[in-house]
Amino acid sequence: MERGCLTYTSDPLKRDLDVTGPVTCVLYGMSSAPDTDWVVRLSDVSPDGTSRNVCDGILRARYRDSRQHPSLLTPNQVYRYEVDLWATSNVFRTGHRIRVAVTSSNFPRFDRNLNTGGPCNEEARGQTAVNTLFHDGVRPSHIVFPVVER
Repeated sequence: MERGCLTYTSDPLKRDLDVTGPVTCVLYGMSSAPDTDWVVRLSDVSPDGTSRNVCDGILRARYRDSRQHPSLLTPNQVYRYEVDLWATSNVFRTGHRIRVAVTSSNFPRFDRNLNTGGPCNEEARGQTAVNTLFHDGVRPSHIVFPVVER
């Protein structure tokens, strides 16, 4: 998934880091489309560059506030999203790096989103979504995970 993604990779860790529990990614983003998906992956990158998936998750933008009451996006408006990456337990070893990759599709693992805001799985034509992710002082996109002290 790292090709075609926004990818953020830490410096090599100076000590082991035990991450155990729920992982969430808070994103501040906008889209040119009335609906889009946000897909986030947390990976453990070994010193030789091998990247191993630790956990991942997806959020369809129309369900950002409620699964029962979807609401479409106003194109080019910034929204806050919380992507649930579920729970994990992983020790990122000394010398390894932590990587977070963000994209808007992971088909065929997850259903495709044609970005139109129409009925899911009933449309034949889609539209291109230009998605923008923010990570500044006002809109601090970030990942949240519990660190277990040893």
